[in-house]
Amino acid sequence: MNRLFARLKRGAKAALGRTPAGRGLTVLPNDVFLVSYFRSGSTWSRFLFGNLIHEKEAVTFTNMSRLVPIIYDLPDHELRRLPRVLKSHECFDPRYPRVIYIVRDPRDVAVSFYFYNLKVRVIPDGYSMDEFVERFVAAKVVGYADRVGCWQDHVLSWVRLREGKSGFRLVRYEDLLTDPEKELRALAPLLGIDPTPERIERAVRLSSAGNMQSLEKQQSKEWTATKDTRQDIPFVREAKAGGWRSKLSAVAVRTIEQAWGLTMKELGYELVTEAHGERELVRS
Repeated sequence: MNRLFARLKRGAKAALGRTPAGRGLTVLPNDVFLVSYFRSGSTWSRFLFGNLIHEKEAVTFTNMSRLVPIIYDLPDHELRRLPRVLKSHECFDPRYPRVIYIVRDPRDVAVSFYFYNLKVRVIPDGYSMDEFVERFVAAKVVGYADRVGCWQDHVLSWVRLREGKSGFRLVRYEDLLTDPEKELRALAPLLGIDPTPERIERAVRLSSAGNMQSLEKQQSKEWTATKDTRQDIPFVREAKAGGWRSKLSAVAVRTIEQAWGLTMKELGYELVTEAHGERELVRS
């Protein structure tokens, strides 16, 4: 019955022209896409780049879909009328003319995705983190994410096919955290922006974890992504790198590193099970 209802709902949306664009988006020549795997800093990047682009209006959770639209919320005909720096979670799409690809340590992605799935009630309280990590590596978590493959599939689809080509920039989430001013200065030309110190300072300040957490408390019941989710679990969590060290067991770390170790090293992420065995660096 639920599947039938979902099909009928999708059919009604299509008939009314309300089907979200998604991968069927009409891509325009001057589009810029902020692309990442899920829970890799995508919402923060929408704040950060949105505040860099829009000088007269600060990004919030309630206006983000208008200022930095995501391709899954609105139908194509509505997206065409909005600013064309767009957020996407799609795997490689040769039509995207300019791409800022944000990659994050998959161990932190796993932790963030775990808590997000608790928040949206995909998994229940007490669900094993180790079991979740096994599902995460196998791309068997939830349909919308599984559709684009696992973390490594997604990353390599872009890195192998676009790295080194004009119009493509690979940015590590960790580098954005460490020195957002430097990264924004380097990326501003791709956006066609004059990266003045004042403009960059404003973007960083308005996109800080503290400001986003404050806005979430005020707007979580209004924003589409959080209004029907658990309010006791925040959407914006620690906003830091390396949190996996206190959240993942040695088994979970080994599962991720054995699956994707070569790609992780290529991107500059140290493998603790290789460098240090499985001793002090992870919780037993």
